[in-house]
Amino acid sequence: MQFSTTQETACELSASCIVVSIDDKGQLSSAAESINNAAEQYLTDIFDSGDFDGKTGETLMLIKVPGMTAQRLILVGSGKTGDGITAKNFIKIAESAATAIKKSGALQAALYLQDIPVAGKDNAWKAEQAAIACENALYLFDQTKSKPEHEAEDYSDSIENILWAGDTNLQASLEKGQAIAHGISVAKDLGNMPPNICTPTYLAEQAEALAEETGLIETIIIDEAELDAMGAGAFVSVSKGSSEPGKFIIMKYQGAEDPNEAPHMILGKGITFDTGGISLKPGAGMDEMKYDMCGAASVLGAMTALTELKPKINIIGMITSAENMPAGNASKPGDVVTTLSGKTVEILNTDAEGRLVLCDALTYAIDNLKPASIVDIATLTGACMMALGNVNSGLFTEDETLAAELQKAAMDAHDKVWRLPLEDDYQELLDSNFADIANIGGRLAGATTAACFLARFTEGQSWAHLDIAGTAWNSGGKAKGSTGRPVPLLVNYLLNK
Repeated sequence: MQFSTTQETACELSASCIVVSIDDKGQLSSAAESINNAAEQYLTDIFDSGDFDGKTGETLMLIKVPGMTAQRLILVGSGKTGDGITAKNFIKIAESAATAIKKSGALQAALYLQDIPVAGKDNAWKAEQAAIACENALYLFDQTKSKPEHEAEDYSDSIENILWAGDTNLQASLEKGQAIAHGISVAKDLGNMPPNICTPTYLAEQAEALAEETGLIETIIIDEAELDAMGAGAFVSVSKGSSEPGKFIIMKYQGAEDPNEAPHMILGKGITFDTGGISLKPGAGMDEMKYDMCGAASVLGAMTALTELKPKINIIGMITSAENMPAGNASKPGDVVTTLSGKTVEILNTDAEGRLVLCDALTYAIDNLKPASIVDIATLTGACMMALGNVNSGLFTEDETLAAELQKAAMDAHDKVWRLPLEDDYQELLDSNFADIANIGGRLAGATTAACFLARFTEGQSWAHLDIAGTAWNSGGKAKGSTGRPVPLLVNYLLNK
C-alpha cells in the first residue's frame, strides 16, 4: 500500500473511493458539504431520513453520487464533535473508514478526514493515525491455516493507494504511521504464531532475517550453553527445563553520526511458552501463554519500524528468550540460583520466571553494551493486569526524565501507560532467609514487587520497566489475538530522542 497527499477536491478526485465525515448533528465536513451541494443536498437528505446517524465510526457506502467523479462515497460518522473529539474516537473513525474501504474492494481511496477536530492533536497526528488504521484494517493472521484467507478469491486486500486529502506537507507523517503499522504487524504475527513454531530459535532467526533484509542491523546471538558458562544462573534456571535452548538476541542499529555515542536500549521478555514450570498454571486458557513473548515481539516490531524510519541515534534491541517448562531438570520452588551479577535468588515460585530471565539480561546489557538508557518490556504480572486492565500498560521507574519521555511518547502514540509505585518500602517484601533476594514478594503489590526485583539489577542505570501483561493481547472469541502494543509507544519514544 502506498500513501500520498492530495489537494484535489472531493468532487473532482477520480479515486475509486472517497471518505468524508458527518457528525451526529448532521454537520458536514467541508468535503462532504461540497459533495452535498453538487448532489442537490443528497447527503443532507440521507441524514434527515434517518438512514445515517453520524455516530462515531458508523459507515455507509454510496454508489455513483451525482456531482462526483469517484464511483464510491463512504460516509463515516464523527460523533459529537463539539470542542473536539477524543484521540480514541478519531482512531475508531479512521479504522472504521479503512475497514469500509477494504470491504468495498476499492483499489484507491482518498480520506477527507482532516476537518475532524481532535482535542490536543494536529493534522500531522491525524495523518499518522490514519495510515496506521489503514494498515491495521488489512491485518490478518492466517499463516497456519490450510487454506489461507489471503488466497481466497473473495478476500479483498487489494488497496493499492491511500490519499490523505488536505495538507500536502504531511507525507512524512503518513510514512511514519505506515512504518509503525508495519512494526505492529510484525509484533502481532510473532505473538499470534503458535509456540511449536515461535521458539527462541525462531525469534533469533527473525532478528537475523531483519538484519539481512535491511543491512542496518548487527545481530548477536548468545546461546544457552554460553550463558550457562558465563554464570547467568537465573536465566538458565528457567531455560534448562525445556528441550528448546534459550537465547539472548541482540540487535544493534547505528544511526548516530558518532558511532561511539551510547545507545538507547529496549529489552523484551521472550518466554515463547509459559507453563509456569513446576509451579504449573491451570489448564484453562493456558494456550494464551504463547503471548508471554509479546515483550520480545514488540522489540522486533519496533526495530522493524525504526529501520524504515532511520533515526539518527544508536539503538539496541535485545530479547531474552526461553521456554518455561516442567521437566525432571527444571527448577523447583526452594532452589537458590546465582545470577550473572553475583546476587543469589531463592526461587519461591517458578511461574515468576520473567524477572529471572530479565535480571541476567539487564546485567549483561549494563556491563557489556553500556546503554545510555534501558526500557524493558514484559508480560510480567497478572497483578498489573488486575490493576490496569487492558487499557494502560504499567510504567515503573525512578528516573523522572525517562518517565516524562515515556509518558509523552504514550500520549503521542495513544498507547497508554500509567505510572505505578517503585519505592524502597516495597523491597522488604522480597527478603529471603536463604538468599540475597526472593523471586516473589507475596500476595500484595505484585506488579510493584516484580519491578522492585528488577530494580536490584539496575542500580546507577537510567532504566524503566513496562508491564504489558494486560495490553499485549486480547483474550477469547473472535477478539483473541496480539495487539502489537507497545510498538507505537516504543517507536515514538526513540524517535523523540
